Amino acid sequence: MRLRIQGRGFCLTDGLRAHVERRLAFALGRRRGQVRSVTVLLDDVNGPRGGVDKRCRIVVQLSASGDVRLEQLDPSLYTSIDRAADRARRAVARKLGRRRRVSHAPWAPERQLLPS
Repeated sequence: MRLRIQGRGFCLTDGLRAHVERRLAFALGRRRGQVRSVTVLLDDVNGPRGGVDKRCRIVVQLSASGDVRLEQLDPSLYTSIDRAADRARRAVARKLGRRRRVSHAPWAPERQLLPS
């Protein structure tokens, strides 16, 4: 799994980078073999004006079933990362679960018509 982290509007520290790596490794650990790459974009929407403006965008490219894209906006960058990683975990599980249910649907016998 390739991980790319980018920061806009602030300095991306080693501690912040380690936090993102740790949270995504935990969130996607069980599905790591099915994930091709993860791109994380962190930015401060309003800059120095403040407010609920720390954004974490995550794009998870899956090996066989497309992409999962999400965005989380919070007052704290760490909270934004935590919530986005949790949402990514659920979204990836849901997408891979749908694919599995479709490809491994149980055999259903044909309906038998009862005589009238």
